[in-house]
Amino acid sequence: MKVAIVHEWLANMGGSEKVVLAFKELFPDAPIYTTVYNPDKVDSAFHNMDIRTSFIQKLPRGRTAYQSYLPLMPTAVEQFDLSGYDVVLSSSHAVAKGVLTGANTLHITYCHTPMRYAWDFYHEYLNGPGVGRVKKMLIPWLMNYIRMWDRLSADRVDYFIANSGNVAGRIRKHYRRETTVIYPPVDTEYFTPADEIGDYYFIVSRLIPYKRIDLAVAAFTRLGLPLKIAGDGPERKRLEEIAGPSVEFLGRVSDAEMKKLYAECKAFIFPGEEDFGITPVEAQAAGRPVIAYGAGGCLETVVSGVTGEFFQSQTADALAEVVTGFDPGRYQTGLIRQHALSFDRELFKKRIYIFVENRYRDFIKNGR
Repeated sequence: MKVAIVHEWLANMGGSEKVVLAFKELFPDAPIYTTVYNPDKVDSAFHNMDIRTSFIQKLPRGRTAYQSYLPLMPTAVEQFDLSGYDVVLSSSHAVAKGVLTGANTLHITYCHTPMRYAWDFYHEYLNGPGVGRVKKMLIPWLMNYIRMWDRLSADRVDYFIANSGNVAGRIRKHYRRETTVIYPPVDTEYFTPADEIGDYYFIVSRLIPYKRIDLAVAAFTRLGLPLKIAGDGPERKRLEEIAGPSVEFLGRVSDAEMKKLYAECKAFIFPGEEDFGITPVEAQAAGRPVIAYGAGGCLETVVSGVTGEFFQSQTADALAEVVTGFDPGRYQTGLIRQHALSFDRELFKKRIYIFVENRYRDFIKNGR
């Protein structure tokens, strides 16, 4: 079985890139096709892999300003010649699922979400910070084209795997396709509970608008409770300006420091809405409860009253109310960690491999 892996872009390191690494472990001979590759921004594990890029890689600032080339990406992925493969396994949250495959090639897409900025969160992005008058005039025309291509290209996929029930619902709505849910890989074995708990709450996140870190900053500033925030991004300056002395911005921290921060926090704070959300699972793997906005993937990974608590309105007031009444003593570290192990990386790999093997066997049996 000759396999190719397709991913949008390898230009930063997040949950979807960890999925690609897991795919590569399952199929070590598979090349990776991607629009752009920036080795300085991804895990060093990628550095010795067979990575094949599109023409966007050679365009001005293609490796760093790749998102500016979104209108060209449908054409870019359609240029990949995948005719020599038995199976194409795409990891898609934007355009990767749109590759062209022939009648003799099985195409399976692991979908992190239908394109967020084209569908469910279109108006939030359109009215977000940094979108000036000119962009606001152009974006609707661009997104009309992108949505039509996105919907059409979904029909090129033989089987969809969704990273959560939340995303499966979006796929059903926007693509009219049924899916199998396989939760993404989390390195649960890396995290371990601490013997003693500190007197702080914790966040790790890219500091960008839709993560809604501003809600946590406002809530903990008002409460005067200690909040440590690991991570960086364009929102950092604004967040620091509205933060009180109880909120500490750590920037980028080492893996070892991150592990310690997870394990010793009173609770992990998750104020955004994510398709799945890996960081709350990492916190639970360290035995710590999660206080999360009650929407999106967290509803599938956090058990209310057992591994964490939800606030139901995405406001600083609602978060502050839950934090005020929060009692970390009611949570059992071992029970929280046991729950997190159901999202372990090795389980993900096993489920993906079985799915691909079974679908390919059916594909061959039915005459391709």
